[in-house]
Amino acid sequence: MQAGNMAESVHNILIGVTGSVATVKLEMLVTTLKQDIPNGCIKVICTENALKFFDIAKIDAKVITDDQEWKSWQKVGDPVLHIDICKWADILIISPLDANTLAKVACGICDNLLTCVVRAWRRDKPLLFAPAMNSFMYDHPITEQQIDTLRRFGYELISPVEKKLACGDFGIGAMAPVESIVDCIKVHLQ
Repeated sequence: MQAGNMAESVHNILIGVTGSVATVKLEMLVTTLKQDIPNGCIKVICTENALKFFDIAKIDAKVITDDQEWKSWQKVGDPVLHIDICKWADILIISPLDANTLAKVACGICDNLLTCVVRAWRRDKPLLFAPAMNSFMYDHPITEQQIDTLRRFGYELISPVEKKLACGDFGIGAMAPVESIVDCIKVHLQ
């Protein structure tokens, strides 16, 4: 599909954000996606810790939180939010993926809305993940094992970069630039 055709189709884009300081870039990610994919319909799922890093009112997309999973369910037969979200979305990008959520996903733990969505995610739809964490955490041997596990699931890594981190350290672990993440999303939607 050529770039012109991408604008003609509606693409349901789901962004997952976690408790990494890189979540401060969510507003820029949503804005860039809306500019580059004009017919993209964007929803954001955030973990409780992600809420510490952005203001929901500043995000030009529907933001879904953990508590909404249970507010919509009263009895058997009611819609199940994490399943409905999986059916709705064409692509899922977890950006940033913190060390905690990486570990949960690699082990199959689903104790919040985002991890439930990942656990129910159909393997014929793209799932991209952009880790973001301190270099000491990124360089830990378990991180490599967990990333390899996600890749074996068929998920695509958007590698972190080396730079000065929010804590002041210099090293690998910073989330990939927003433009790189958007480019990866566009490739999968073509």
